[in-house]
Amino acid sequence: MPAVSLFWRIFALNAVVLGAATALLLWAPVTVSVPVLLTEAIVLVGGLAVMLVANAALLRVGLAPLARLNRQMSTVDVLRPGQRLPVRGHGGVPDLLRAFNDMLDRLERERATSAARALSAQESERRRIARELHDEVGQTLTAVLMDLKRAADRAPDPALRSELAQAQETARASLDEVRRLAHRLRPGVLEDLGLTSALTALATEVSDHTGLEIRRRFDGGLVLDEQTELVLYRVAQESLTNVARHAGATRIDLSLVREGEAAVLRIEDNGRGAGPTHEGAGIRGMRERALLIGATLELLDNPSGGTQVSLTVPLGRSVGA
Repeated sequence: MPAVSLFWRIFALNAVVLGAATALLLWAPVTVSVPVLLTEAIVLVGGLAVMLVANAALLRVGLAPLARLNRQMSTVDVLRPGQRLPVRGHGGVPDLLRAFNDMLDRLERERATSAARALSAQESERRRIARELHDEVGQTLTAVLMDLKRAADRAPDPALRSELAQAQETARASLDEVRRLAHRLRPGVLEDLGLTSALTALATEVSDHTGLEIRRRFDGGLVLDEQTELVLYRVAQESLTNVARHAGATRIDLSLVREGEAAVLRIEDNGRGAGPTHEGAGIRGMRERALLIGATLELLDNPSGGTQVSLTVPLGRSVGA
């Protein structure tokens, strides 16, 4: 089928309308008097209205692909890959649709590459800050604790010893908080004991600090590569933090299970739900991480209340049988 440009398509549509109007005037038993009679004016105005309606209808059909392209361009999100317009035939409009689809392919590849670099740099910075917190701030606070203990042991005044003991407790609480922050920035248990142990430790930590009941279910036998384990851990960490801060929930169900040909991380709560579909930086960050491992992230409101976050990792991507 030969290619027809958009210009010639529109020209042909208008030619059809004008040709039909001309034929109607040639064969219709209507003449125009001078001055124009009312009945003649009604016939001419009616013919003009018919031509305009027919022209608008034909143009709507001819420009429908552009309308679809406009809707797609206004809703496309590179964090949700795979959104493409169907392309049929050749010529101006199909070539434009094909070019748009090719542009989306390039954008998704470039976004995935840049996101991988950014997240890798982010993890490196997290490790650096965690080391500095542990080695610098942690050691300084440990030294302060020892100095306070020696001072309390030598203090002759019981009131002074009490104040020094209180200062010790404050320093000890600060040291625990520094260690907790370092652990969140660089989960050593993930590197040493694997994902299941890391998720268990994460759930225990969140439960202890927030009072939330966290029920866990982890399937055995899931063999994941290092990058996938890190993504799953970070998504679980971000989801649990969001629930603790914003959901007003009392219970969380945390699971990592095998479903068919996929490993599924699921976090469900009984809170107030996500509400509006606005996605903040945390959720978009989770979507970027999901793209790195070819996973799919879904956020759903449960009918009974609360929110469900699901991260589905195809087994062929990173999980062995």
